[in-house]
Amino acid sequence: MTSIVHAKGLEKSFGRFRALKGVDLDIPRGAISGLIGPNGAGKTTTLKALIGLCDVQGELEVAGQDPRRARHKLMEEVCFIADVGILPRWLRVNQLLDYVAAVHPRFDRGRAEQFLASTDIPPNKRIKELSKGMITQLHLAVVMAIDVRLLVLDEPTLGLDIVYRKEFYDRLLNDFYDGDRTIIISTHQVEEIEALLSHLVFINKGEIVLNTQMSELEIRYSELIVQSDKMAEAEALGPIYQRKTLGKHCLTFEDVPREKLQPLGEVITPSVADLFVAKMRQDRVLGEAAATGEAGHE
Repeated sequence: MTSIVHAKGLEKSFGRFRALKGVDLDIPRGAISGLIGPNGAGKTTTLKALIGLCDVQGELEVAGQDPRRARHKLMEEVCFIADVGILPRWLRVNQLLDYVAAVHPRFDRGRAEQFLASTDIPPNKRIKELSKGMITQLHLAVVMAIDVRLLVLDEPTLGLDIVYRKEFYDRLLNDFYDGDRTIIISTHQVEEIEALLSHLVFINKGEIVLNTQMSELEIRYSELIVQSDKMAEAEALGPIYQRKTLGKHCLTFEDVPREKLQPLGEVITPSVADLFVAKMRQDRVLGEAAATGEAGHE
């Protein structure tokens, strides 16, 4: 499967702060890819680099274009929704549709109007008079009516209630995604998008710590709910993370065959949220160990 995003060695600094530290990233065409990371991990910087809003060093190609040199051409193939829909607040809804129809050759006004007809958004109302949920729906209506190959979403449902969030993702799957288009979603609401994803990326401290197909998670990662008398044997297999829940010990393993784990307790595939915590803690432990080693050689 070819990649719609190919990045190698991406670097970005803001003063002394290194936001991206040699990021290598490939996202397959037709994927629904989740970009997950803690605050300050480099998610938004990465997304802005992909659409040409942030200059970076390294190799970068998105939808066949280098965003740094051909952003105008790229934006014919890409749409972007940020956490705050930046739409002209003084315009009325129908005036916004007039504007987009005039500036974007791939905008289908009829499709946008059809989408809006299923909402409570009045066509003559000014954007500044709409609720945050309505503004997000309006932004989505505009974006989904543009024939693009890649949709980039940065916390698209931030601040919305659960009804609006569910409707947003249902619309995305039913009215936009067709198996050929690619969607990249960055969000903290991991549990809500897990079932949508076909591809997963974890980023932490400006570095990619996981880049995999969702179908590979069950092969590479296991969570063991271990019997108390088997803890020593389980720990000897090198878990990357341990936690205790409801009095039970849960150990997360990477690249350990399940047949080695099954005699020790119940084996399941970790959720994306649990795997994310495990990888972040593993990354922190490795960082602390490296720092200790460096200090010991001073």
